[in-house]
Amino acid sequence: MNGKMKTAVMTDLMEIEIRERPIPVPGDNEVLVKVENVGICGSDLHYYETGRIGGFIVKTPFVLGHEAGGTVVEVGKAVTNLKAGDRVAMEPGKTCGECEFCKSGKYNLCKDVIFFATPPVDGVFQEYVAHEAALCFKLPDNVSTLEGALMEPLAVGMHAAMQGNAHIGQTAVVTGAGCIGLVSVLALKAMGVSKVYVVDIMEKRLQKALELGADGVINGKEEDAAAKVMELTEGRGCDLSIETAGTQITTVQLMKMAKKGSTIVLVGYSASGELTLPVNMALDKELTFKTVFRYRNIYPMAIEAVASGKINIKDIVTDTFELDDIKNALDSCVKNKADIVKGVIRIH
Repeated sequence: MNGKMKTAVMTDLMEIEIRERPIPVPGDNEVLVKVENVGICGSDLHYYETGRIGGFIVKTPFVLGHEAGGTVVEVGKAVTNLKAGDRVAMEPGKTCGECEFCKSGKYNLCKDVIFFATPPVDGVFQEYVAHEAALCFKLPDNVSTLEGALMEPLAVGMHAAMQGNAHIGQTAVVTGAGCIGLVSVLALKAMGVSKVYVVDIMEKRLQKALELGADGVINGKEEDAAAKVMELTEGRGCDLSIETAGTQITTVQLMKMAKKGSTIVLVGYSASGELTLPVNMALDKELTFKTVFRYRNIYPMAIEAVASGKINIKDIVTDTFELDDIKNALDSCVKNKADIVKGVIRIH
């Protein structure tokens, strides 16, 4: 395909504009995808607002967006698994395939990963993208490209639940009811966890957690979350906890409410990069801390869970915007975190 496409280009902090760029040409092992839906992730907003996350620093012009679903319009000559017209979810990280982490299946730890919208790699707030065919997962007929775009955050929640060995009969607590907290709830419930409680301080997010299947919610502004969980579990504490808020307060709360010998999965990044935690309490309780960096080998499972109706991912979306309206979309998401739980950019 020749011609030009619309691309949303970040030109400075809190500045983004639509520019024309050439439609990319797919390589032999790539497909050209017409992008249809892209989720707005917290990391996109962080880069937009502050220009950096840890050691990843934006050099403008830069394209944000990494949660994408769309339709294949052209295939490279070596591609056999996809054809034009297939609808796909795109896994955003291309790894080297050669290092010890790739070869052992823990490819999310590959140091040479090329990941959409992680500087200096451009993302997919644009009309077309050429992407590795092996990272484009075909969607069944009953799964939309909107749901395809949401497989990326869902994969994080599923990886977190799996890191914590989630299973039937457990009581779990999730701190933070943003997108990743909510997909963690969906993953825990799909894996059979009996009771899932969610802690946040924003009422709209807590209501969304209930809507998605949480068994109870706790507003940390209004009550002592640790005391409430102890009350709900009749003093036993929780079997598994997933921390997605990235704050010292919520992490310490989870340590207080954790049952002895239980696991806490850390997912949220803290603003400073550091947390001060009561390690003696962790020793007394013999707690296990697990951490999450993105996900690995999860897209097929996530797609199957959505296709079979075990996970209703589309209900996480609260707001949709058009590509031409992207500046308003990102500004609204930054300024209105209490109301916009999950935004999506629709690209026609």
